[in-house]
Amino acid sequence: MEKNFKEALASRRSCYALTNSSPVPDKEIEDIIVFAANNTPSAQNSQSTRIVLLLGEHHQALWTIVKETLRKIMPLPMYPQTEQKVNESFASGYGTVLFFEDNAVIKQLEKDLPLYKERFKGWSLETSGMHQLVVWTMLENAGLGASLQHYNPLIDEEVRKRWDLPADWELISQMPFGKPLEIPEKKELQPIEKRVKIFK
Repeated sequence: MEKNFKEALASRRSCYALTNSSPVPDKEIEDIIVFAANNTPSAQNSQSTRIVLLLGEHHQALWTIVKETLRKIMPLPMYPQTEQKVNESFASGYGTVLFFEDNAVIKQLEKDLPLYKERFKGWSLETSGMHQLVVWTMLENAGLGASLQHYNPLIDEEVRKRWDLPADWELISQMPFGKPLEIPEKKELQPIEKRVKIFK
């Protein structure tokens, strides 16, 4: 049963035990990506976020790139544990969503609106974060677990090369997803009084 917005946000968690299956067809996952791209705000309506959905062998190829990249730079004794984590928590999933920001769009905004030049990079990251939350929450609502990973910038060059992506696309995060094997533990919340102030 589909949850309302508040329920979906409240139940979204980082899921690290994923299976290579989905309770919904690929078309529904594609629709989530398109919906997020079309309906998430951006500074000056710049629409600078770029999203790549990887399924099947493409999903596996990404995590092979991650493992091979880490293998080359990590101390040998530490690598097996990292490889196990990647295999069991990320590669084991059904797909991965890649979030990019198009630096060509940001540079054009900086040129067109020089008064705000120093702000556009930060605003770009804000819109990327909003896209990530929208996609993550909608995936959860569809019965899929996900987490947010950051193997960039280590993998950026290989990712762009593998999927022939523009050089101006800067990788921000990776979101592996799949049918969760277990319900994540309840999130521990800090006292709301320390985090929210209301004046009326």
